[in-house]
Amino acid sequence: MRVENLSADQLDSDQKKLYDDIMASPRGRVEGPHKVWLHSPHLGDHAQRLGAYCRFGSALPPRLSELAICVTGRFWSAHYEWYVHAPLAIKAGISEDIITAIRENRQPSFVEEDEQLVHDISLVLHRDHRIPDDLYRRGTEVLGTKAMVDLVGLLGYYTLISMTLNAFDVQLPGDAVSDL
Repeated sequence: MRVENLSADQLDSDQKKLYDDIMASPRGRVEGPHKVWLHSPHLGDHAQRLGAYCRFGSALPPRLSELAICVTGRFWSAHYEWYVHAPLAIKAGISEDIITAIRENRQPSFVEEDEQLVHDISLVLHRDHRIPDDLYRRGTEVLGTKAMVDLVGLLGYYTLISMTLNAFDVQLPGDAVSDL
C-alpha cells in the first residue's frame, strides 16, 4: 500500500471516530479502501456512509448490488474489490458461470431479466459514460426509478473504491491471490 497502514495508536480523534464508526457498521472491520481513507477521515466518513447505504440499504437486492459491484471491479481491474465481492455475488445468488464470464470479459448468459439489465447498464455506463434511451427505459420498467438511481449511485461509489484501491496499490490480505 502506498500510504502508511495506520495502527490504532497512531490515529488522531477524527481518524479514531472514523475507525470506530466503520467497526460498528455492518462491515465490522477496517480494510481495503477504508485503510486509505483513514488518512483523510472527513472524506472517509462521507464515503463510508454512502457505501453503507449503497451496499446495505439501497432499493437493489444484494444479488443485483453484488453483480453491479463485480462489473465495476472488473471494469477497473480492481483486484481487491473483485476478491471481496465475487464470492459475495455468488453467495447472493449470481451464478458462478456469470461471475466467470465477467472475470473473463465475456458476455454472460442470463436467465433473469433484472440481472441482464443490471449487468448491461453497469457495463455500458462505465464504458460509454451514458445509458442509451432504450436500455434506460427497460431498466426503469423492470427495476423502477428508485432502484435505477441507487444503481447509478452504487456504480459511482464502487468506482471511487476501485480508483482508491488501484491508486494506492491496496494489496489483497495475507497470501491471497487475485483471479482477475
